[in-house]
Amino acid sequence: MQVTTLLNDATFAEPAPSALLLLGQGRDLASERGVECTGALPSPSDPDLVDRARAARAALGERAFVLGHHYQRDEVIDFADITGDSFKLAREAAARPEAEFVIFCGVHFMAESADILTSDSQQVVLPDLAAGCSMADMAAIAQVEEAWAVLEDVGVAGETVPVTYMNSSAAIKAFTGRHGGTVCTSSNAQVALRWAFDRANAATGGSDSGKVLFLPDQHLGRNTAVLQLGMSLDDCVVYDPRKPMGGLTEQQLRDARMILWRGHCSVHGRFSERNVTEIRAAVPGVTVLVHPECKHEVVTAADMVGSTEYIIKALDAAAPGSSWAIGTELNLVRRLANAHPDKQVHYLDSTVCFCSTMNRIDLPHLVWAMESLVEGRVVNRIVVDPDDAHWARVALDQMLALPGI
Repeated sequence: MQVTTLLNDATFAEPAPSALLLLGQGRDLASERGVECTGALPSPSDPDLVDRARAARAALGERAFVLGHHYQRDEVIDFADITGDSFKLAREAAARPEAEFVIFCGVHFMAESADILTSDSQQVVLPDLAAGCSMADMAAIAQVEEAWAVLEDVGVAGETVPVTYMNSSAAIKAFTGRHGGTVCTSSNAQVALRWAFDRANAATGGSDSGKVLFLPDQHLGRNTAVLQLGMSLDDCVVYDPRKPMGGLTEQQLRDARMILWRGHCSVHGRFSERNVTEIRAAVPGVTVLVHPECKHEVVTAADMVGSTEYIIKALDAAAPGSSWAIGTELNLVRRLANAHPDKQVHYLDSTVCFCSTMNRIDLPHLVWAMESLVEGRVVNRIVVDPDDAHWARVALDQMLALPGI
């Protein structure tokens, strides 16, 4: 087994002992935060902390259910009862009503979804309240309500159906439910958008001029509309909430089919077409597999595109000896590399850091949350406003009612 390390100048070093193409050792001051990325996580937690985690988990027993998102670091995943993407985890929590506590090792919007879907007798805990999501934070409810008022003023709100990505706050999901829309995941975005356009077109009297307001990830919305629904890039406009009328004219809003919110994932948005070109030159026969939150030019340059679960299944089914370059969060890519030592698994970029917000959940925070519960103190409980919870549940139920879901 051999794998090499991609450097910033796209040259390759001697074969490394790992199965993963780790991050380069350089720095990228033009990146979102202008940081140096060493490619390494902090040192593993000390054995005493691991022992404390085991003891607290054992003491809680079936009273607690620990959820671990795929992007979490290994030291947290080791204590998860189940791993998965955000919606899968929320549904799993709802399917275990006997669990008094749901400890969600993910980010804030995921814990909100779990609170919405679980019973009133269950309490959802987020080990670190600072674990947010930059994408979800790019769509504040006041901004979205103002945008809807703009659509009403232009006269197109009546033929527009909102669709929000799962990676959004409970308030945004509730907004979607109040306005007859639905939620989608990266796996079912195509089905959700087809449903939304059918509903929007019906509001126009059966024409094909209906619109979708897609929140908050412009890239998932654009990639789904163009690559799966057959629309053109010209059918899509980007609404920037920081500009008057979203930076668009009334005519642009009338002509558009997809009104994309100006939001993105700070991790997936970092991958570039150049990354794809360089990895193809360096690794002959490599298959490039990326998440649909990546930019349109990256998705079109890749060989395969799919959700987190899709990426995992693709690697599981891949032939021994095959080479893969994966464009998604590094914790997952490294875990996949370790799980498939018979394959070459490369990280697509050389300078991207781990998801900073997802990595707020670490073993010290998890131990603190579990030990607090053992002592009878519920910390960092996530509680969604009842009205928001109702309308968000309406939108989530609409998603669950879509064909094939």
